[in-house]
Amino acid sequence: MATILVVEDNEMNLDMLSRRLEKRGHHVLAANDGAAGVEMALANQPNLILMDMSLPVMDGWEATRRIKGNPNTRHIPVIALTAHAVAGDREKCLEAGCDEYENKPVKFPQLIAKINTMLGIKDEGGE
Repeated sequence: MATILVVEDNEMNLDMLSRRLEKRGHHVLAANDGAAGVEMALANQPNLILMDMSLPVMDGWEATRRIKGNPNTRHIPVIALTAHAVAGDREKCLEAGCDEYENKPVKFPQLIAKINTMLGIKDEGGE
């Protein structure tokens, strides 16, 4: 399937997302902060990035701006994962360069539908 970089500092969220994505056949790379996420995106050229926006070292907004500002990684779709559900936060994520937005707690069927759309994967259903 695809290589997906998950940039998430919460170990439980990272584990849950990784296991569920791997169960669907994806190869998962993980970074615990925004700076590591930018480095991994450059080094590994994943097919898609799931980016937590509240990260240590470098937040997800800045990490996304750097990924989208680099000609070698700007083509990689980024889905923002955030607990910020305040009016305007979706727009803030999109302005930073995210291609899509998903609230936490993540509704996995909804997230996988967005991932499949961005990767051009036809979903046969199930989880």
